[in-house]
Amino acid sequence: MALFGVSLFTLFSLLLIALFPSLCFAADPSVFYDLRLSYITASPLGVPQQVIAVNGKFPGPLINSTTNDNVNVNVHNDLDENLLMTWSGIQMRRDSWQDGVLGTNCPIHPKSNWTYQFQMKDQIGSFFYFPSLNFQRASGGFGPIIINNRVIIAIPFAQPDGDITITIGDWYIQNHTALRSALDAGKGLAMPDGVLINGKGPYRYNNTLVPDGIEYETIQVDPGKTYRVRVHNVGISTSLNFRIQNHFLLLAETEGYYTSQQNFTSLDIHVGQSYSFLVTMDQNASSDYYIVASARFVNESLWQRVTGVAVLRYSNSKGPATGPLPDPPNDIYDKSWSMNQALSIRQNVSASGARPNPQGSFHYGQINVTQTYVIKTVPPEIINGTLRTTLNGISFVNPDTPIRLADKYNVTGAYKLDFPDQPLNRTPRVDRSVINATYKGFIEIIFQNNDTVMQSFHVDGYSFFIAGMGTDEWTVDSRSRYNKWDAISRSTTQVFPGGWTAVLISLDNAGVWNIRTENLDRWYLGQETYMKIINSQENGATEMDKPENVLYCGALQYLAKDQNNSAGSVLRGNSKLLFTLLVAFFALINISS
Repeated sequence: MALFGVSLFTLFSLLLIALFPSLCFAADPSVFYDLRLSYITASPLGVPQQVIAVNGKFPGPLINSTTNDNVNVNVHNDLDENLLMTWSGIQMRRDSWQDGVLGTNCPIHPKSNWTYQFQMKDQIGSFFYFPSLNFQRASGGFGPIIINNRVIIAIPFAQPDGDITITIGDWYIQNHTALRSALDAGKGLAMPDGVLINGKGPYRYNNTLVPDGIEYETIQVDPGKTYRVRVHNVGISTSLNFRIQNHFLLLAETEGYYTSQQNFTSLDIHVGQSYSFLVTMDQNASSDYYIVASARFVNESLWQRVTGVAVLRYSNSKGPATGPLPDPPNDIYDKSWSMNQALSIRQNVSASGARPNPQGSFHYGQINVTQTYVIKTVPPEIINGTLRTTLNGISFVNPDTPIRLADKYNVTGAYKLDFPDQPLNRTPRVDRSVINATYKGFIEIIFQNNDTVMQSFHVDGYSFFIAGMGTDEWTVDSRSRYNKWDAISRSTTQVFPGGWTAVLISLDNAGVWNIRTENLDRWYLGQETYMKIINSQENGATEMDKPENVLYCGALQYLAKDQNNSAGSVLRGNSKLLFTLLVAFFALINISS
């Protein structure tokens, strides 16, 4: 009978190996999420409209993970158009195949699903996800991401008593398809209809400016406790000033890096940016308190009604919030206050991040720059009869076949490796021009904003050091103003109109990575490119191969299979089968004994 038991065990083991070659029991744990994107009707500003929900929620649910977790997110597309999800600030180490933008992924078709599989490798902090195609973020589809520290790594502050997530953003009553059609017709976006906080409209702080019947957000807290408040600007194009009445915002982290802690009464948060604050509930709770997100760098008299207002409610509150909102910064169009505030945000060089070594041990200011790119933006202009936006005179059109997939299958003509390292005196054009970057290089990028609006720029796959900002035209002499010691590292930076922002990036993450404006209208009209960073001596250690469930499109459409057979759905199906087999196996063991 013992031999029979051993035979059963051997047979069962061989069966597992045959059935589940992709299953690995690694040291790093795995977490699983299903995200189903669909249309629902909501009335965030009191008017019924179509929004994009995730699992029936607007905004979508939290993805909660820990450093080095292997994350599996099965995305179901119940929309009526193609979909991709991107994970803003998640570096996808060595794995741009999971990045979720058209230069790296074929789209998920309607009524199909696809499983993203990536690792939160050596990251901590506050991020968010959103749909990257077709202006869809203007209708929703976004939600927060938290990467927690491992318990063995200390955080540089006392453990908070709770965690609060807040999404803020400008909002239109028209859905994304209507806004997209306006852009396609050569029209600019009008003033937004409001600002949402956690997907809800403003508390009625003013009976004239705010109509009755709008649902607003209420955040419940306990007196004396300190909360980590994570704030994400998930909006379309508007910079917002965030503040909580009578409370200090102790800045602690931004997009994965701990900051030198300092108190703010308010902070400008630009499109695509994420921050976390430590907020202590130290007031007497004579009433509730306002939470405010108001527009910046706009005509204040016109924009006064475009203000997001939520309520902070102590558990012992004695009544509703009343009276005027806390004042915004008193500079209106003056950029100096906001720029000085941004430059005051410094890295905590004594704190550990995702690893036990100090974050500041990387002495970026002592590294020689291997290449400089000056990337200039200008206002939208007509190219080939259509309104477009450009970077260095090039309006980007996404390739039919994603860049790395085209490389893998030797598809020629999918893109060009000729993005200019400075603005050229030539007629603007539509093209598929990509930066040919050098693996292990140390690159300097200057975003020169000659547009009339505040912009945010984001780089996928990386965090960068914000070395400097200015309100003028960048020159080589501007380098004398760089912070070469404790500049904050992050993935999204503001660039003031008429000004510049310089960032430094260590190119240690092989793959193809999107560089884009986070202003959705400018992005939709062509203001993006990619960096191709390939190790010429690639041996599999510096870049992962395409995933087993890779989607095909463009010149490789003939290779496409049923998208519903995603790796995640197969894994979940195998897990159920594995459970059944285990039950049968132990039953046989009992019989054999």
